[in-house]
Parts: sequence; structure tokens; C-alpha cells
Amino acid sequence: MSLLIVLAGIILLLFLTLKKLNPMISLIIAAIFTGFCLGMPASKVMQSITNGIGSTLGSMVMVLALGAMMGKLIEDSGAARKIVFILIKTFGQKNIQWAVLLTGFLVGIPLFYNAGFVVLIPLVFAIASTTKLPKLYIGIPMAAALSVTHGFLPPHPGPVTLSAIFHANIGQTLIYGLILSIPIAIIAGVYFPRMIIRNVSFSGKKFEMPEDDSLPSGWKSFVIALLPVFLIITGTVGAGLTQGQPSGAFFTLLADPTAALLLAVVITVMVQKESIATAMESCTQGVKSIAMIILIIAAGGAFKQILVDSGVGDTVKALTAGLNLSPLFIAWLITASLRVTLGSATVAALTASGMVLPLVGAGAPPELMVLSVGAGSLMFSHVNDTGFWMFKEYFDLTLKETFSTWTVMESIVSVLGLIGVLLLNQLI
Repeated sequence: MSLLIVLAGIILLLFLTLKKLNPMISLIIAAIFTGFCLGMPASKVMQSITNGIGSTLGSMVMVLALGAMMGKLIEDSGAARKIVFILIKTFGQKNIQWAVLLTGFLVGIPLFYNAGFVVLIPLVFAIASTTKLPKLYIGIPMAAALSVTHGFLPPHPGPVTLSAIFHANIGQTLIYGLILSIPIAIIAGVYFPRMIIRNVSFSGKKFEMPEDDSLPSGWKSFVIALLPVFLIITGTVGAGLTQGQPSGAFFTLLADPTAALLLAVVITVMVQKESIATAMESCTQGVKSIAMIILIIAAGGAFKQILVDSGVGDTVKALTAGLNLSPLFIAWLITASLRVTLGSATVAALTASGMVLPLVGAGAPPELMVLSVGAGSLMFSHVNDTGFWMFKEYFDLTLKETFSTWTVMESIVSVLGLIGVLLLNQLI
């Protein structure tokens, strides 16, 4: 009965979303409705919502804010554009997909999906125009790289929030996410478009990198863009190698995403040409750009807490106990179903987290549970997802063409992500 009530809550959430109500408001309404229908007293419902918001934001709001600052600094400094030009000039026309794929990774790690898409799309069109190659041949690698970083790699909102909910080590999640992301992005971003776009001819004309003295140097651009990832991985590996030693405390601090991002922001501000006042304005604009994302995550945390406090997660665990299925697969399946229903990857992941939290255990390490839910949240993007419409409109596609390119690409990333998680679970 409790699962039917949760289904009713999800249907209400879908209805409100279709009516264009703000996702944050929709999630809070759905959370209150679900809590009452599950027999929770009013005081308990509101207390769960408060606790859900507090526990979700308390552990990751600074990571999101500092990540947004970092992304805006990279964007405004021109480091992202410099990386694009260098990679394209280095790889050449015949390997242009690899250049765009790597560019999507480097730009996508510090930038949120929408920001990365908007930053890179003019370069995709410029490359396609100069080389006379199909736009989708260049654009799908970019979209695939941004998608896998969005679904699998901190400091993006989904992986960061899920790491907090499942009590996963963010450094380990990042390392495992990188192991999955690289081969998945290559398959979905390079080989998939080659399968569907035939008769691609290369003119031999080189893509000329425009001269722009205002852009930072190449080495500085790469260092700035990759600094947060480098610091978190260094701290995680160092902490594992120096356990019990005096230096272990330093690496433990460095592995914390808040400390790593704070240090990265400070270093980036120091090495930029702009004044501190200008850099701080960029930081402010960066945080403003994700204010609604933070509120949606907070509301998702409230809905998640209702599901946890009402015992729905325990019900799911009991119902699936007799099934000979991996908890990681169950988590992916539930999240994928919510993604197809609700559209938003972040909302689907947060809603699923409250249902699958009790499944975390010996057969499902928290870091892999983060990646499994992240993979499920990318499944079969269609007309209820803003990413679907962004891709359609920017590339001027029909609905059928968008389904056969964007939707299939996202589904490939999702399914391969599940397979990769299951393989990692057997190896670690």
C-alpha cells in the first residue's frame, strides 16, 4: 500500500511539472501530500521536511557554491575557450571528435551542464562551419562528455548530493566515476555518431585558432580547469597511503571537496589577470546562477526524507530481498523509471535516493550506489527534459531526429554506466 501512495505522490509531482509549476514548489507539495497519505502526523511531516532540507544542504551547499564560483571564474577568464582552441589545433580535423570529447570533459568537470553546453555550442558550430563537417558529428561528442560528467563526477550537483545522502567518499566516487566516464564517453560520443552519420568527408582544411591576447596561457588554462579534480584525487590517494602518519591529516583535509574547492578558488583568483574585485563579482554571478538548483536540491532532500522517515525504503528493501537482483541494478531501475516519468535527472536521483537508501551495504558500496543512481538518472531523456529541447533547438532537429540522436546517446550512457558499476562491484 505504501508504494502505491508513493506512486500517487510521483504522479502528483508529474502533474504539477506538466503544469509548469516550479520544480521546488512541486517537490514540496508532493512531499507533504505523500507524508500525509502515508499516515504521518502533520508535525512529523514538517519536521521531516525541515530535516531533509537541512541534512541535504548542510553537507554540500558549500561544495555547490564553490563549484559554481570556480566554473564562472574559468568561463570569464577565457580558460575554457583557450582549452578548446589548443585541443582542436593539436588533434587535427580527422580526429576532431576526440578533441571535442576531451574538451567536453575538461570544460564539463568545473561547469554545470547547461553552462558547459552554452559555452561550447558556439565552438561546435564554428568547427562544423570551418571543416564542413555535420554539426551532429561534432556536437554529439560534446554532449556525451558533458552528460557523463553531469551524471558521474563531483562537483556536479547530482553526484555531490547523492554522496552526502549515501555517506559516500567523494574522492572515491570521483575516481570510480572517471574510470566509468572515459570509456562510456568514447562509445557514446565518438563511435555512436560514426554509426549514424555516414559518408563524412574531410576537406583537409585546418581549423585556425584565432589570435586573442586576452586569453590566459595554455598551461594556466589547463591547471585552473583541472585543479579541483587534481586536489581531490591527490588528497584521497594521499590519505590512503599515509594513514597513521602526521601528513595524513593534511591529505584528509585536501580530500574534502569543500577544502579542495576553496583552495582552488583562492589559487584561481590569485593567478588571474583580473582584479580581486572583478573576480569576486564573477564568483557572485556564479552562485546566483545556481540558486534555483540549490533550492530544487533542498526540496528534493525534503521529499527524500519523507520517504525515509515513513519507512518506504524499508518496504522496498523487504520486497526486493527475495529477488535475485543486485541492489545496484534495483537502484538504477527505480531511478531510470523516475527519470522517464519526471524528466529532471536531479529530481529523479533525489527521489530515488530515499527509496534505495536501505539497500546500501556489503553488496552495494555507497560510492557505487551514487554512480548507479547517477546512471539511472540519465536514462531515456525525452520531451519532459529541458536537455532534450536544448539539443533539439540548438541543432535544429525534428522530434524524430532528436529521439534518434540525443535520446539514444543518453540511453547508451545510462546502460553502459549500469554495466560499468556492476563490473566495478565485482572487482573492488
